[in-house]
Amino acid sequence: MKNESVSIASLAVATPPYVLKQSEAEAFLTNHYSKILGPKNLSKMLKIFAHPSVLKRHIAVKDLECLVNEDPDMRIARFTHWAVELSYQAIDKALAQVGLTTDDITGLVVNTCTGYICPGISTYLLEKLGLSDNIRMHDLVGSGCGGSIPNLQVCRDMIQGNRDDVVVSVSVEICSATFQMADDLSLIVSNAIFADGASAIVLWSRPGKLKLVASASRCDTQYREDIRYIYRNGQLHNQLSLQLSEFAGKTVARVVMDLLTPRGLKLEDIKHWAFHPGGEKVINAVRDELRIPEIKLQATRNVLAEYGNMSSPTVLFVLRDILDKGINPGDWCVIVAFGAGLSAHGFLLKA
Repeated sequence: MKNESVSIASLAVATPPYVLKQSEAEAFLTNHYSKILGPKNLSKMLKIFAHPSVLKRHIAVKDLECLVNEDPDMRIARFTHWAVELSYQAIDKALAQVGLTTDDITGLVVNTCTGYICPGISTYLLEKLGLSDNIRMHDLVGSGCGGSIPNLQVCRDMIQGNRDDVVVSVSVEICSATFQMADDLSLIVSNAIFADGASAIVLWSRPGKLKLVASASRCDTQYREDIRYIYRNGQLHNQLSLQLSEFAGKTVARVVMDLLTPRGLKLEDIKHWAFHPGGEKVINAVRDELRIPEIKLQATRNVLAEYGNMSSPTVLFVLRDILDKGINPGDWCVIVAFGAGLSAHGFLLKA
């Protein structure tokens, strides 16, 4: 039996148990790194950490002290352990929501940008979940904070209307595995907002919570150096432009119109908006560029405050918040994530 509509059957998230308050993070950085910061950046750091847009975050460590001079081999081992564990937890919860078991899974797609292992995370999940060794699996890397939506695009294409297929989309990031500190405002901002977490979405070609209607993507490579990871001394360092909000808002707006215009939809037709919480300034820039009422951004701001920016799974934490509060049949929803590249990706969804 064929049904061309692919929908989200369930969505679940997972975070590590260590909860870090902003005051604790600021104290840790001040204690260990104040001597390497110039007076200007030290003053800016204290101001950034005092901003109420982020209140707490979840970090995949037992103790913050392990981040100081963390051995690269220990770091990738920590990344691997927590990436697999959080992905497993999110998948387990997502399957339970719809009464499925691991035996029902026919495909798995995992994306991350905060660590590289070969073979990929999907193979570890195959083993941990006890999946069949002949299911379709893909590992996606390099999409940054926007990676969860290309992941959904791949999952939708894998199903191709087959009613028996159940494909799981996993986004997982251990941003703490890229921790660096120097007299660099990019790193100070990164250490004030980034966190760790995972999301899992079960997709199938049956009625579900939200139907995947259409997707759109844009990549403005002229801004590649403004938002990316770079390698220094063999380790990842986050690189963020202070002007990121200015051009990110415009790129996001173009993706949104790519979704709406061909379908005769207007901004006011969209009941629910899930934006990647890339930071206070970026959220404000997107709001102003699209002229979206502030009330429509409440879920995005809630996630930033309670979880920080977990890179790719974060926008799905926002969508989870929206679903938990309730969506009525027929409601339109748009999710948009943006990141390295500069790239922006969006999905138009319908309840």
